[in-house]
Amino acid sequence: MYFFEFMDGGLLSLSWWQIVIAALLLTHVTIAGVTIFLHRCQTHRGLDLHPIASHFFRVWLWLTTGMLTKEWVAIHRKHHAKCETDDDPHSPQRRGLRKVFWEGSELYMAEAANAETLAKYGHGTPDDWLERNVYSHFTWHGVGIMAGIDLMLFGWAGLAVWSVQMMWIPIFAAGVINGVGHFWGYRNFDSPDASANIVPWGLLIGGEEMHNNHHTYPTSAKFSAKWYEFDLGWTYIGVLQALGLAKVLRVLPKPQMSQPKRLVDLDTLQAVIANRYDLLARYARDLRRVYGDELSKMPVSTADRDRFARLRRWLRKSDVSSIPAADQQALSEVQAHSRVVSTLLQMRAELAKTWERSSSSREQVLQHLQEWIVRAETSGIRALQDLALRIRSYHAAPQAA
Repeated sequence: MYFFEFMDGGLLSLSWWQIVIAALLLTHVTIAGVTIFLHRCQTHRGLDLHPIASHFFRVWLWLTTGMLTKEWVAIHRKHHAKCETDDDPHSPQRRGLRKVFWEGSELYMAEAANAETLAKYGHGTPDDWLERNVYSHFTWHGVGIMAGIDLMLFGWAGLAVWSVQMMWIPIFAAGVINGVGHFWGYRNFDSPDASANIVPWGLLIGGEEMHNNHHTYPTSAKFSAKWYEFDLGWTYIGVLQALGLAKVLRVLPKPQMSQPKRLVDLDTLQAVIANRYDLLARYARDLRRVYGDELSKMPVSTADRDRFARLRRWLRKSDVSSIPAADQQALSEVQAHSRVVSTLLQMRAELAKTWERSSSSREQVLQHLQEWIVRAETSGIRALQDLALRIRSYHAAPQAA
């Protein structure tokens, strides 16, 4: 009789709303473990964690997910290396959003069984006695222990709490981030994949919501890039750093501006390459604005004007060859009507070659950039002239001591 009375409320005897809050807090610790330990620290080395913090997250993730650090890291590194290709473990662009959203865990487990993936991408992860003899050996025992802890703390309601804990990562990490984060949202940067920021406030998934920012600067410990974006995971890292439990190694670069140089040099070239995504994002915004102005002046039918207007969504892409064939045809028609749009598109493609010339010397790349600036300044197009001035104003960030 006492057993059943105890199981009605558990050790804590919480009300239903207190249990809901407790469940959300517990799952949030798991999210923090995934984004801070597995993602930003272990996978991308954006920060170092003190052994106390690392071991806490390792134990907690073993209890709440059963995931192994090496497997998670290897799969995510492969995702970055093979993003949006057939070899990407979970690209919704290749496998479909429905597949990745609802079967993300199955895709994860299938890739985790690939020994080649673990060997190639899983280097540098923990390989101590605990990893070899506990976490790797008793993979799912941790979640069983967690079930017992939840039952003890919350009584029969602990089963619901445990179920929420077990579903949180498969739904939000495997489904939302890997699926929706490569299918829908806004983009601050023209990264060479389909990554998008789902929302600008990283609360539910600890900052992982800003996925386009992350794919653009994967080694950054901070995921927010704009003043209005909020990365809760970065806030936690700040607390850990203040306690001496974390050390930030890298954050996304902020453009350093100075008085425009009359003649750009190798330092300017370095700054341009470091800030190329910022530059391309500004180019895309200017291009969309100019495109709207040019479209309003074109002597075309209403039907054609509507058809051409739909092209604006593709103008953020620096590689227009990847857009659908029908839209490429429409874009060619627009360029025939507007020298300004044609010039802007051509000049953007040529600007991108500045950091794509891997076989050229730095001096040759610098000459290419100098020639581009001269052409932009003499084009008679205000948007290009403003971009040329910005390039002249980029200043290389000081080297860390």
